[in-house]
Amino acid sequence: MTDTLKPQNAKDVEDAVSWALAEGKTLEIAGQGSKRALGRPSQSDLTLDLSALSGVTLYEPEELVLSAKAGTPIAEIEKLVAEKDQELAFEPLDYGPILGQEAGRGTIGGVLAANLSGPRRIKAGAARDHFLGVSAVSGRGETFKSGGRVVKNVTGYDLCKLMSGSFGTLAAMTDVTIKTLPKSETEQTVMVVGLDDELAAGPMAAAMGSSCDVSGAAHLPAHVAWRFEGLDPTRSVTAFRIEGVAPSVAHRKDVLSALLKPFGAVEAIAEAQSHALWRAIRDAAPFAAAGDGHDRPLWRISTEPGKGFALSAMISPAAQMFYDWGGGLIWVLMLPADDAGAKPLRQAVAALGGHATLVRAPASIRAAADVFQPQDEAVAALTKRVKDSFDPKGILNPGRMWAGV
Repeated sequence: MTDTLKPQNAKDVEDAVSWALAEGKTLEIAGQGSKRALGRPSQSDLTLDLSALSGVTLYEPEELVLSAKAGTPIAEIEKLVAEKDQELAFEPLDYGPILGQEAGRGTIGGVLAANLSGPRRIKAGAARDHFLGVSAVSGRGETFKSGGRVVKNVTGYDLCKLMSGSFGTLAAMTDVTIKTLPKSETEQTVMVVGLDDELAAGPMAAAMGSSCDVSGAAHLPAHVAWRFEGLDPTRSVTAFRIEGVAPSVAHRKDVLSALLKPFGAVEAIAEAQSHALWRAIRDAAPFAAAGDGHDRPLWRISTEPGKGFALSAMISPAAQMFYDWGGGLIWVLMLPADDAGAKPLRQAVAALGGHATLVRAPASIRAAADVFQPQDEAVAALTKRVKDSFDPKGILNPGRMWAGV
């Protein structure tokens, strides 16, 4: 079993990284470990457990800003801001259940390091767009800070954007500052039922191009819709979420329903069911590790929304999938295969344009296959230069994203 270092504060993190650097040891950066099975298997000598770096250090609801230690559970932060009728607008998904872990174990540092975003990304942006400031320790054993506690912060390099999506390969974050926003008073969901994947592109484009301010847009084919509680198990659903104050939501629901009628039968669901539906979409609940097909490879594909609906015709008919982000995000459950079904998916993504990430597969497959989208030569060289700038000895999460990085 890999030995664990568990620092109690930011200075301990700096000391631990400096020691590992001097001893030639490599470190796996972890919080609660909810995303440990995401990415290539760990190739580290020790685990740097940041879970003790926990607690909200500043929360100013009037200023829409919150600071917390990187190991603070995201569930704790969401509960705190909800008490002030606020939310994390980027709606971070919970990878735990689809990776065989308990729900609610993720940390704010892990959310930002993986740049996790839910259905509201089409309106509010990704996690990185709400990331205001960071303190972290680089692979050089040096503590650095970037950003601050205001949105309009333009001094120096915006290292928050660089840390976001780096999966701990550049630095170990110790403290972070994020933006919070007022929570919507209510929500409703308008649905067009019975459309196949290609036909769903029509109402999707109409809704996204309307003035209805849609905050969630997903298509659930019939072979997946039955896995969502409360939906008709025999029909596909193309769903659109509307949020805001009650009178505005009611008006926009009527406008959107009228706009979508030419595309098929239109139905609507109220707040409680709507909230449950979008939470399930956010967390890819139909493909959770405890459900049917839990042993099958799971992929996450990001592409141009207008092209995403063509994916189903380009891969195995045995694959199960559903679409989020207006068709720009596709969750795909493939049949078991030696390469987790990478060949047809990579070919499809090459034709569509975009990125494919292997979210779930046995460690042996993740060690041999490309988990993240392969980079072309120029981008790979840039990635290596950035890695070398922050972590020249390659001691932080080596090989987590790509071999040799």
